Amino acid sequence: MQKFNLEPVPNDEVGNFYNGDSYVICKATRSPGGDKLLYNVHFWIGKHSTADEYGTAAYKTVELDTFLDDAAIQHREVEGYESPLFKSYFDKLVILKGGYASGFRHVKPEEYRPRLLRFCKEGKTTYMRQVSFSKQSVHSGDVFILDLGDRAYQFNGSQCSAFEKSSAAAFLQDLESKRNGRCKTSVLDEAHTPQDVSCSTTGDSFNFFLSPHSTNSGLCYLMCRSKSPNLLRRLSSLFTSGSNFFRHDDGSRVSDASGKMELTIVSEGSASKHDIKPDDVYMILTKEGLFVYIGKGCSVLEKRNALSNAHKFLQTCPNPFLPITVVTDEQAESFLRGIWDE
Repeated sequence: MQKFNLEPVPNDEVGNFYNGDSYVICKATRSPGGDKLLYNVHFWIGKHSTADEYGTAAYKTVELDTFLDDAAIQHREVEGYESPLFKSYFDKLVILKGGYASGFRHVKPEEYRPRLLRFCKEGKTTYMRQVSFSKQSVHSGDVFILDLGDRAYQFNGSQCSAFEKSSAAAFLQDLESKRNGRCKTSVLDEAHTPQDVSCSTTGDSFNFFLSPHSTNSGLCYLMCRSKSPNLLRRLSSLFTSGSNFFRHDDGSRVSDASGKMELTIVSEGSASKHDIKPDDVYMILTKEGLFVYIGKGCSVLEKRNALSNAHKFLQTCPNPFLPITVVTDEQAESFLRGIWDE
């Protein structure tokens, strides 16, 4: 979303999301018989996206569904709580701070603001998230890249996975290419013991204090794979902030039969398809997400407002960030098959 309008994302930026923005994503696949296209339309809300932006994104999602002759399944995604279906579209999800318009695409390397990027594997998806620029953010469990514009360092935590290492290495290589070789890169490996450091003869080695969450109670033994002048001084002077990066880890019926929108609880603790009537919209809350069923006899107003009403409903729930999926009567069978008690 840019100034309340949709702008296409360049192909080489697909999978990159700025947490100050909202996005609309349309995925089209062939039906099993190959005779028609099936659509899933998602709108993604960044943690710092404004209410106006994600409200417009929700409206555009409904508008796109109308353009597709109501054939699309609508979804809402929130940063950090993306559904498995949404994550399956990308080999790597990149979450950056700020907005697309103020991103780093056209900035000279020497003008870059230092940033710290974290690579971690969640299920089959690798996430790259921009985290707080502080040593408190760095630990042994993942891979991190310290991007200074003209220099970039890859830090491999002692407990990171090979997949995380390779994803970060590919990102570094792409970084060098996009900056026309003006960005020099180095790789740092966290050693398990001081003896590992003393045996390092190919590059620089030293001790450095990281987050208390690192393997050795904050004392990190680093090995740099190549000679990197003034590296320790750079790291010590750059990580001056003590701030921590905060991350949230830690069935009802809608009807307008009375002339105004009303929300009625149909059942709690169980969900039966015998409770579903074709003239209304139903919200089915599960641990995995909120499923919204649109009956084939519901009013135009009920259908148009189903996604926004679901968003408002979740604000009253213990976990307001759950994914939302909106399905019509024809689409419901495959999505709701595992929900009914029967």
